Amino acid sequence: MHLFSVRVYYEDTDLAGIVYYANYLKFIERARSEWLRDLGIDQAAMKRDGLVFVVRRIEADYISPARFDDELTVQSSIHEMGAARIIMCQKVRRGDQLLFSAVVTLVCITEAGRPVRMPKDVTSRLGGPESTCS
Repeated sequence: MHLFSVRVYYEDTDLAGIVYYANYLKFIERARSEWLRDLGIDQAAMKRDGLVFVVRRIEADYISPARFDDELTVQSSIHEMGAARIIMCQKVRRGDQLLFSAVVTLVCITEAGRPVRMPKDVTSRLGGPESTCS
């Protein structure tokens, strides 16, 4: 499991003063990028080799709003992993309160857009499933 902290800035909020719904997707994207970096997976090197991770599917639940200046924590964990696919659970919390939950399917693809097996050094760093998405 990986934890990533994010502060809610004024620019993240909408007219009602709550986090604009699409910004949760930005928060969890940043958390995934930092998770891969912390594991020692160099996405720029993967791109030079013609491979990238892309989001194939996302299922999101907006549970409670975050507001300006909130300190949030994004929790990311692997739910399922295949040769070319990772299904992640990502949760955004303010303290102990769950605000947002997502199940994200990532696929490793070539420059031509075709799914491809993840490199062995990447799969070895990722480990395996860590959680359920409940």
